Order: sequence, then C-alpha cells, then structure tokens
Amino acid sequence: MPDENLKNADGGQKPSRPQRRRKTKLIATLLVILHILGVISSVHAIMSTRTAPGAIAWAVSLNTFPYLAVPAYWIFGRNKFQGYVTARQLVDEKLVRVAPETQAHVEQFMISHEELTPALRMVDTLTDMPFTTGNDVELLIDGDATFKSIIEGIETARMYVLFQFYIIKDDEIGLEIKDLLIRKAGEGVRVLFLYDEIGSSKLPNEYREELQKAGIEVSAFNTTQGNRNRFQLNFRNHRKVVVVDGHTAWIGGHNVGDEYLGKDPKFGHWRDTHVRFEGPAVIGAQLSFVEDWYWATGKSPELDWLPDPSTTGNRKMLVIPTSPADARETASLIFIQAISGALERVWIASPYFVPDEGVLKALELADLRGVDVRILIPDKPDHMMVYLAAFTFVDELANTDIGFYRYTSGFLHQKVVLVDDSIAMVGTTNLDNRSLRLNFEVMALAVDPPFAGEVAAMLEEDFAHSRKMRPGEYREKHFWFRFATRVARLTAPIL
Repeated sequence: MPDENLKNADGGQKPSRPQRRRKTKLIATLLVILHILGVISSVHAIMSTRTAPGAIAWAVSLNTFPYLAVPAYWIFGRNKFQGYVTARQLVDEKLVRVAPETQAHVEQFMISHEELTPALRMVDTLTDMPFTTGNDVELLIDGDATFKSIIEGIETARMYVLFQFYIIKDDEIGLEIKDLLIRKAGEGVRVLFLYDEIGSSKLPNEYREELQKAGIEVSAFNTTQGNRNRFQLNFRNHRKVVVVDGHTAWIGGHNVGDEYLGKDPKFGHWRDTHVRFEGPAVIGAQLSFVEDWYWATGKSPELDWLPDPSTTGNRKMLVIPTSPADARETASLIFIQAISGALERVWIASPYFVPDEGVLKALELADLRGVDVRILIPDKPDHMMVYLAAFTFVDELANTDIGFYRYTSGFLHQKVVLVDDSIAMVGTTNLDNRSLRLNFEVMALAVDPPFAGEVAAMLEEDFAHSRKMRPGEYREKHFWFRFATRVARLTAPIL
C-alpha cells in the first residue's frame, strides 16, 4: 500500500516519506542556524562580557547548548544599556542653554575639589555632579513617615510634581496617591508620572487612564525601545524620586504599595528608609528624573533650575544617579570607595547581599584595617534565589570579624550606607549585581555629622531587632540547603 494511504494507530493519516524528509530537513536546518547563532553570540560574549568567568560560562553554554542559551543571552546577557547616553547628552545640551542664567547662582553653593577629601573628590568626578551646600535633609523611617511626608509635600505644589517609582499599585495607598495627583492637576499643577513597566506590570490600564484623563502626563520608562534593546528584559528603572517645584525632593527604598506600610500579612512590619531634602541638591534629583523622562518620551519639560537654598540647614549633599549606561560601573565603584575609605566603621543595610568580587575584597580589607564592618540583611526572604545566594557570600567572609545581622522584626528593605561619623547614603541601590550594574538607581549622599548620627542611631535600633549570625552557621546547614545556595549563586549575574 502506498505511504500516503498509511494510517496512524489512532486512524489519522501518516505523513508521507517526502513530508517526513522535509520535516527532518527543516529541524536540521534550525539546529544548524541555532549553532551558528551560538558561535556568533559566544564571540560577542567574549568581547563584551565584563568578567572572564562570565565570558567563559556564556561561551561554553552558547556553543554546547545554544537552544536555550542563545535567547537567554540576548535577553539577560548584556550589561550595557544602549541609546540612553545619547538621550542624556541631548538633555544636558538643552540645559546648557539655561546655564548662563543660572551658573552664577549655582556656583555660590558648589564645593570646590580643593575643599573635598580625596574620597569625596572621586565621587564628585565619577558622578559628574557637584557637592553643594545650603541643603537640609530629613530621615524618614518606615512607610507611615515617608508617605505622610510625600503627601504633605505634594499638597504644597504650585508649579509641578515629578513622580517616579519602580512599583506602583492600585491598592489603598496607590489610590490615595492617584486621587491626590488628579486633584493637584485640577488645580493647574503639572504632573509627570513615570513608572517601570516591569516593576509595575500589574498596574491596571484604568489607573493610568484616569491619570491621563485628568491631564497628567504618564509614561512607562520603556527600557525595550530601540532596535538594540527590543529583546532586553534585564534592565529596570528602580529609582524612586519625587520632586516638588524644584525645591524639595524625596529619595529612598519605598515603592507605592500597601506592603510598604506594613499591611501585608506575609511580611508584616516593612522596614524601609527614605529621605526628604531641600536645597541645591534637589537639582540633581530633578536632573535624574528629566533624563529618564526624556528617554521614555523624547520630551524635556520646562522646569525651574534655579537652586533654592534651605532656610533650615546648611548640609553638604550630592545626588548620585547610576545606570547601565554609565561609562564606568558607577554604583560598584561608589560602594568600593565607601568601604575602602572607612577609618572607623562602615555599616550597610541592604535587603540583598550578592556583592561582586571588588566589594567583597573591599569588605575584607576594611576588616583587616580594624574597621567596624556590619552588614544588615533580612532574616525573612522576599526573593528566594537572592536569599539563598547570600549565604555563600557570607560564608566567604566567615573568617573575618565582619558582623552579619539578620533583621527579625519584619522584612528589611532599606538601602543605607554609613561611613565613620560623617557620611551617610540613603536611596534605591541594593548590594547585588542587578543594582550595581543592571538597574537605573539613585542615592542621596550627605556629608554631615549630625545627620550621620541620626542614621547611626536608626541602625543601632535595627541591630537591636536583629540576630547576629554565628561564624559557622552556614556550614552547619544540611547538604541540600548548601547545594541549593550554590545553585542560586550561579544565577547571581541576573538576580
């Protein structure tokens, strides 16, 4: 009987021999194409991957198992964001036009390099943002204080509100914020609303549409725009920035959601920190927002760029935006410098502890210098892979006197760095590869002993609600737990 009349066991028509040959040829062709793409991608990985181990890992996987490795590489493998540099330059060029009107006013608050310590001079140069005087800063501990301050600040807006968060939800606090912004827009205040489309993926269309109907300008950050970024899901805009009328700003760890007010029964008390500040440093927060807004929309809004000194304080401050579009790995270098420059203590609070080799060595060297090094991390996980991977890094430092504290009174989400008795940073940057290299982040740095004292007191209280890990704690875990932590660590580059 001819092949075309053969029946399958279930009564269906069997493919003919030519059909089977065509199908086999098609599969073989696809496999060859994938292997060719694997070779091409491995060359790209060798030429562009930051570390030798990373380049080796990608090259081996791309050539031996390209079927999964090729799409994974082009989605997760790159660590440089394309196109944002050009957008940032265009914004800066537009701002240069107003520079003659504002330069003299700005210079009276700028701190010259000669007045800065070598460490702070490095930060000034690296970020291309000046330290300024004439600022005041307020520490906002936990969600109630943070959202109360932000809401009161938005209430005072007369010209504009710049509102940017990684996660925005349509729950109780999210609806309160929405109603407030709509009301301010109705009063004639211009509102620019920017969110990350991955972080805020569950934000309903109706929420955004209500804002837009009220005249509010709404945009996702659009990390995937541009031909070279179209398949990239690895970059996130993790910044949380609010600016009112160019004279007051808020930066910190909170997103907009009820859990950040401690209302999630799973996490309970949500331990987080924000700062409110006013003065010339607000210009840095505003510039960070405008560069993101220009990338997302192609528009540069007309804003007030005249620095407005605080009437209540005269603190030295600097806003540090970092991103995968930076020429250097700014966030990682800032952490390394903060740790390396510490003389007496460096205390770091972060929900994730997945540092790179440079940060690990800096921590070890600080310990050898006799610096009081403490790392505050959660005892309760929100991302299991990151939580597990952290154990392996803690184990690497087990032979040091570095104190690892696990916060037990709820979930710890704050991002805070304290150096000696004068330098404190609060913002959005976690101590992991994603924040150090893949995310758009922002930190507020204050050089001010009284403010550093407030941060120290806050962290002392946090340590009191934590348990200090014992040196051999990790090695006492059962084999399968330790195996799971090692597997989790393999994913550290994209965590």
